Amino acid sequence: MFIFVPLLLALASLSPQPPGPVPAPVLERTVLAMGTELHLHLEGSGDLGRASEAALAEGARIEAACSTWNPASSWSRLNASHGAPVALAKEWIDLLGQIQAWNQRTEGAFDPVLMALIQAWGTREGGRTPDPEALAEARRASGSALLVLDRKGGTARLRHPGAGVEEGGFLKGYALDAMRKASGAPAGWMDFGGQILAWGRPLTVAVADPQDRRRARCTFVLEAASLSCSGTSERGRHILDPRSGEPCPAWGSTAVVAADGLSADVLSTALFVLGPDRGLTWAEQHEVAAAFLLNDGSLRMTRAFQSLHPTSISRENR
Repeated sequence: MFIFVPLLLALASLSPQPPGPVPAPVLERTVLAMGTELHLHLEGSGDLGRASEAALAEGARIEAACSTWNPASSWSRLNASHGAPVALAKEWIDLLGQIQAWNQRTEGAFDPVLMALIQAWGTREGGRTPDPEALAEARRASGSALLVLDRKGGTARLRHPGAGVEEGGFLKGYALDAMRKASGAPAGWMDFGGQILAWGRPLTVAVADPQDRRRARCTFVLEAASLSCSGTSERGRHILDPRSGEPCPAWGSTAVVAADGLSADVLSTALFVLGPDRGLTWAEQHEVAAAFLLNDGSLRMTRAFQSLHPTSISRENR
């Protein structure tokens, strides 16, 4: 099966083209979830209809609890608490703890407590440039260190009354992992707003050029793994650097392959923030399968990504 991956932020369109017979039975469904499109392709001999319903119900459960677009969600209540402790289910405290750990691992390039900066830059409303005073205040209200998790007491709180959790860089990856498990299907793939999770059977995918998301830049086989990409060609400079509070330069895009959706989702954003130089070094040091697609047409890959045997397609050959 051949898929042009519509990268979450930057790249190509979905176009499956099976190279040969596909084992039957197969079920495919497309729904809207978390403000984007979720496509499920499930294979196996069981009740695939029930499997798809289980997967979608799991995704809906996660969205209802964690989406900060929903004012009734647990995380929206945390953001609106003005620093008071809020009771959270163990699952959500554990998830936020995982993301805090990623903040430390990525040298601060990934951060879950960015809502103040998101609001200052208006990234959910088309974008704006905050005045220096508003930006300074947003910086004071941002940062993973402001999130306090009390696992024993089952609560979370934010040290600054204006701070808030922003789930955009990790919740879809977490949901992909949970939906796959809930489905119980022995093989299949899911595309959630451009992030792919495949299992049970190899899947050939293509990553597009950051300057022309209709064109493939490289192809490779995804097997029991997730592919996540980050860039700015589709939505502009909406990715913020938590360390500076400023939008990242529009230098190109990243593609990351990891064994689970959460890791791939986090790392594609973190490596974009780190940039093609420091990001490549960090990814090599941590044995991450990552590719950096620059606007000038160059393609930089870690050794782990090269081990996937990607086929590079130059602009001149298209």
